[in-house]
Amino acid sequence: MQENFYTGSCLCGGIQYEIHGDIGEIVQCHCQRCRKANGAAYAVNAPIRKADFKLIQGEHLFKKFQSTETTQRCFCGACGSPIISIKAETPDFYRLRIGTLDTPLAQKPAMHIFAASKAEWDDICDHLPQYAERPSA
Repeated sequence: MQENFYTGSCLCGGIQYEIHGDIGEIVQCHCQRCRKANGAAYAVNAPIRKADFKLIQGEHLFKKFQSTETTQRCFCGACGSPIISIKAETPDFYRLRIGTLDTPLAQKPAMHIFAASKAEWDDICDHLPQYAERPSA
């Protein structure tokens, strides 16, 4: 069986990474922290196994910010592109920012989470399920 392989990078190209494995369910998160971290109406994230992620260029640019007691947001120190977040409650996984992928991705978003706290100027105009917070697993 052939493993999935993806590449990605930040806006300036200083950080480049590879993923040797699956990309999990894509989620559009509307919480205030994701909006601020991405400068957009929502963040588009998917879980990836920590062991599958490999930084191949730009380790010196890879910065971490402790945004909450349990979450670190990782980004390019040169251009500011968000790359992943690390959550204490899921130590074997990262949350990948899907917009940094360079490899085409066939899968589509599965849901909107934290829709109850979405920006007042944002309208969700698709038919994906919407959850007020994060749904239980």
